[in-house]
Amino acid sequence: MTSTLPPQYDPSNTEAKWQKFWEEKEIFKADPAKGGESYSMVIPPPNVTGSLHMGHALGQTIMDIVVRYHRMTGRNTLWVPGTDHASIAVHVMLERELEKEKITRQDLGREKFLERAWQWKENSGGSIVYQLRRLGLSVDWSRERFTMDGGLSEAVIEAFVRLYDEGLIYRGNYLVNWCPATQSAVSDLEVDDKEVNGNLWHFRYPLSDNSGYLEVATTRPETMLGDTAVAVNPNDNRYKHLIGKTVTLPIMNREIPIIGDELVEMEFGTGCVKVTPAHDPNDFEMGKRHNLPFINIMNKNGSLNENAGPFVGQDRFVARKNVVQRLEDDGFLVKIEDYKHTVPYSDRGKVAIEPLLSTQWFVKIRPMADQALQFLDEKNSPEFVPQRWTKVYRDWLVKLKDWCISRQLWWGHQIPAWYAISETNGEITDSTPFVVARTEAEAKEKAISQFGENVKLEQDPDVLDTWFSSGLWPFSTLGWPENTKDLEFYYPTSTLVTGFDIIFFWVARMTMMAGYFTGQMPFKDVYIHGLVLDENGEKMSKTKGNGIDPLELIDKYGTDALRYTLVKQVAGAGQDIRMEGYNRKTGESSAVEASRNFTNKLWNASRFAMMNLEEQTPQQLGNPTPTLPVDGEGVGKDTDVDEIKVPPVDGGDSGGVLELSDRWILSRYNQVVQQTSKYIESYSLGEAAKDLYEFFWGDFCDWYIELVKFRLQKDSDANSKKVAQQTVAFVLEGTLKLLHPFMPHITEEIWHTLTQSGENESLALQAFPKANTALINPDLEQDFDLLINTIRTLRNLRAEVDIKPGAKVTAILQSESDRERQILTSGESYIQTLAKVENLTITPSLDGEIGQNMAGVVGTVQVLIPLAGIVDLAALSAKLQKKLTKVEGEIKSISGRLSNPNFVDKAAPEVVQAARDALAEAQKQAEILRERLNQLG
Repeated sequence: MTSTLPPQYDPSNTEAKWQKFWEEKEIFKADPAKGGESYSMVIPPPNVTGSLHMGHALGQTIMDIVVRYHRMTGRNTLWVPGTDHASIAVHVMLERELEKEKITRQDLGREKFLERAWQWKENSGGSIVYQLRRLGLSVDWSRERFTMDGGLSEAVIEAFVRLYDEGLIYRGNYLVNWCPATQSAVSDLEVDDKEVNGNLWHFRYPLSDNSGYLEVATTRPETMLGDTAVAVNPNDNRYKHLIGKTVTLPIMNREIPIIGDELVEMEFGTGCVKVTPAHDPNDFEMGKRHNLPFINIMNKNGSLNENAGPFVGQDRFVARKNVVQRLEDDGFLVKIEDYKHTVPYSDRGKVAIEPLLSTQWFVKIRPMADQALQFLDEKNSPEFVPQRWTKVYRDWLVKLKDWCISRQLWWGHQIPAWYAISETNGEITDSTPFVVARTEAEAKEKAISQFGENVKLEQDPDVLDTWFSSGLWPFSTLGWPENTKDLEFYYPTSTLVTGFDIIFFWVARMTMMAGYFTGQMPFKDVYIHGLVLDENGEKMSKTKGNGIDPLELIDKYGTDALRYTLVKQVAGAGQDIRMEGYNRKTGESSAVEASRNFTNKLWNASRFAMMNLEEQTPQQLGNPTPTLPVDGEGVGKDTDVDEIKVPPVDGGDSGGVLELSDRWILSRYNQVVQQTSKYIESYSLGEAAKDLYEFFWGDFCDWYIELVKFRLQKDSDANSKKVAQQTVAFVLEGTLKLLHPFMPHITEEIWHTLTQSGENESLALQAFPKANTALINPDLEQDFDLLINTIRTLRNLRAEVDIKPGAKVTAILQSESDRERQILTSGESYIQTLAKVENLTITPSLDGEIGQNMAGVVGTVQVLIPLAGIVDLAALSAKLQKKLTKVEGEIKSISGRLSNPNFVDKAAPEVVQAARDALAEAQKQAEILRERLNQLG
């Protein structure tokens, strides 16, 4: 490790270097045997088929900041990484590959299909993990898990068997998306909603008592053959007197009831709807609520079955035409309307899907949901940040219905249930007896005791819903159902960080599963972050094609810059952030560039500091306040911080004394230390990032470094120089520690160079700074603000009248306040040095003629720079007048556009707003220019 930094910061090499170092040295490997206070998190497992997107980048950055902070505060920290097997996504991907080869998975067979799936996982499935590594995550890679690895698969089987044995898993009929072309169920991810130009057919259903009829409308007339009711809204005065009566279903001549259900929209159509429970998701729910028959009229190939009466064997679309013709012939057709509507299509089969009744496995959810509700109501567990998501989570638990957990796929956890097909002539039917067991041998043993020695078993071909295995994630990754040391020490986990969009899909399932299997909630806090929106404030999506690739921004600006950009914009938990300033054509981002500039500032300031420390480390230089404990304990209220001394140089008789600027920066630093911890503990990460940015760039670089430059020179007083070196080194190292959770790579590189630490040491394992409260002096900071604002005002006045940067000026500071004059006098040398003031007068009143001058005000201090002999007043007036004339022309032009109704009414709203903003800015400039001209007379 060199003692100086290279002239320029290279993020790509630096980041790769430290990511490799952390992993090879196992810096983040957790050990429960070390004891102490635990802090643990599990990564929300991304799909193994996935790729890094901005949501990942934000969520993982938030997690990494929190984890790194708690590790540095001394907690025994574990962060478990891993990926989800993504049943549906893998199937879609592999079946598309097979389609190119002109074969189906059925042609290939289950065993060969799974071989290909595992081969793909080994060869390509790690790309998302590589991408996550690019973010510099401080996870324990030695504990990386996959939802289908051995241990987690055993946990899934154990959970299923326990739930079944305890009566919480059962089989029942459920509607699935069915693709007649491929004769398979398809998931929602495999369904494309297409807007089509169709028809809306209106039919009459006669009342059975011959007193009239009800008119219904449908886009799928063939399904009327399976109708088992007509529904109206119970609050609809037109029809509520008919509830309980019956109508006669045309063609089928079957009496079906008229039911009342609030799902029916009174304003839509005629207010009457046909109910086909076996062929429509909404009708399915109504059918269950009203105990209606479920009549399936369709075969798996899309033709109509024996329940379709005279249309048996006909293709569904052929039957549609024939049903309409029959209804017209029988006098039941009222009208046919053109109707544009959305139809779900199979992505694989390219045909309209059919909701089809199928036998599936379900979890009886109510007991588990009620237990999770009890934890929430009695213990506020888990605690949501922000709190408003608690109600959303609670409402979801209250409304939960039984969970269908089986999927007609091959990639995934095959359901541990074996069917006794020997009992039903070798076919699996809805009534086939089955046994649930942990292994095939155990299933055989159970089946023999139930059916005898000759029983023949076949395992259910379906797999479990992916959310079933991920619902066990917080404890299965720690070794459950075994009572491992990890599980005992790190469970329940501390925090879950996730997006609001999966509170229902994942968070609720984890709390229900954990409550049932472990008797505890799986995490203490749930931090809900918002979405990352595109440059126009719109949600990113593949459909819109407006996604922003975080890897491209990382390659261009560095990981730390992207991380800092994202977290700095998090105004509060749950708030969406916007990628403002992103140029889609060039791939450039002004926001990320600003963070990259901050990394360069951090690098350059650190390099300057080290060049002036004369190859001494902070440890060699010593603490600038060694007489005070680092945490401030034991310091009485009467401790005079002004008199704190540092050790003497080279064994001399006396050490240096902290000067005003030293005491100020140490007060500001300790304020920031204190506030940063509070912010991170409360998940106010955006506020923490902004404060650190402003402290380092503003207080430390722009002011303190500038103020001590002359003290760091070779010929300065030795004791004063050492105090300056100690303070610079101490604050710099502390700030690197504060910034490390946010920008881990660059801070690790600088810290190693600054401290000359050994090859096995890491900034990530250093103690997070603690505030020395004895050094926090709000009064001093307020006084110093007067000095800073005075210097800033003098600089602004110089710039306004074009005084050359190196030219010395005379300045007068007038204040009637004894306190303000005392402060200004104590910082007189700072004012003269940084504002380039040769003659400085600090006075209670202005006596005599000052002549033409530029003036400003700071508090009650009047700041004046006499201009005689420094500025050509005539030339300056002419220059200001020329600027004013130009600005007034702009005001006239913009005002004209805004007074034109055609422009205001027809131009895009953002264009009109931009014009208004430009007008306001021009008017402000004109006001300032007029004021300056008045001052010049």
